[in-house]
Amino acid sequence: MTSKQQVSAINLLVGDYQAALDFYTEKLGFVVSDDVQMEDHRWLTVSPSEQSTLKLILHKAQTDAQQSAIGMQAGDAVLAILQTDNFEQKYAEMQQAGVEFCEQPRHEPYDTVVIFKDLYGNRWDLIELSA
Repeated sequence: MTSKQQVSAINLLVGDYQAALDFYTEKLGFVVSDDVQMEDHRWLTVSPSEQSTLKLILHKAQTDAQQSAIGMQAGDAVLAILQTDNFEQKYAEMQQAGVEFCEQPRHEPYDTVVIFKDLYGNRWDLIELSA
């Protein structure tokens, strides 16, 4: 019998909890999954939607190594892909919210895609699959 596996959460280093929370909820439309103040840190997670099984852990950088990795967690590659079922609407909403885009949307054989940056400079794809 094969066991079921899935990625349920990913750490994202941030410089400030509130700035990160504001960006992901107000500019990208994510929802807060968890917000718990612990003794020495805050457990803060967001998800793309209420139905999403993936949580993004907004982890405030504590060490020098973590601080230097903010915004460069994938080097110069795309860190994550935000998939939508209505590219034009989501793209317009993100533009209106002030999200920084690195290019104009492009149509590939498999999808419509555009690269944008989060508040720390990590690169993301906004994508709508065509099939």
